[in-house]
Amino acid sequence: MLLTASPTMMTRIVAGLACLLLVAGCSRHEDKAFEKQMREYLLAHPEVIQEAAIKLRQKQAAASASVLKNAQARLERDPRDFVANPNGAITVVQFYDYRCTYCQAIAPEVLKLIANTPDVRVVFKEHPVFGSVSDSAAKVALTPQGQSKGLELYRGLMSQKKLTEPRLDTVISSLGLNPQAVRAAAGDPAIAKHIQDTRALAQEINITGTPTFLVAGQVIQGADMDKLDQAIKRARSASYEALASTPAHR
Repeated sequence: MLLTASPTMMTRIVAGLACLLLVAGCSRHEDKAFEKQMREYLLAHPEVIQEAAIKLRQKQAAASASVLKNAQARLERDPRDFVANPNGAITVVQFYDYRCTYCQAIAPEVLKLIANTPDVRVVFKEHPVFGSVSDSAAKVALTPQGQSKGLELYRGLMSQKKLTEPRLDTVISSLGLNPQAVRAAAGDPAIAKHIQDTRALAQEINITGTPTFLVAGQVIQGADMDKLDQAIKRARSASYEALASTPAHR
């Protein structure tokens, strides 16, 4: 069982830390005295550091949950995004880049997930981070023509080990679309604004890389299909429990 420091001692420790951080407000003698006092106390009671670390993690988790809750509608229900299995009860949000090798590696698994689990609704967040070609591909995917091809375009672009502008046009043509017409549509300022909004959203919820998935408030970074599957199972189980607890199902 962890021991806890008394309020008085914790107050002195916090005061000491403040003194050390704000040197201009404390004398050198006070600095040394507080530093010695804190060091001796923490060596005698290292569990205080553990308690502080746990509390910090709890605060960070609570803050993260609050941010995700505030962003939920923009994450899951932005009408500008392409959505697979739109009637699914469980929502998975994916941030990705067509030139990201990890995004390419997990793309076949994402497509299998969509095909095999119709109750999973997948929201595609175009989040280009690998330069101008990535920007071009994201804009193409967000055009009316690109969204009409949806998963076919996603599959075609993700299959390009090194996507280039000419290869982007090749993929567009292979789907029966006119590259020039699609490129012209991709120049719509509203599409650039959509991508800008997605980038701002990613920054707001602290997404630092691709791919990143979100399921029921859980963030899965990287191409980790096992973690994604587990998160979906937990969300599905919670959904069933909530349904069973409603008066109509008792």
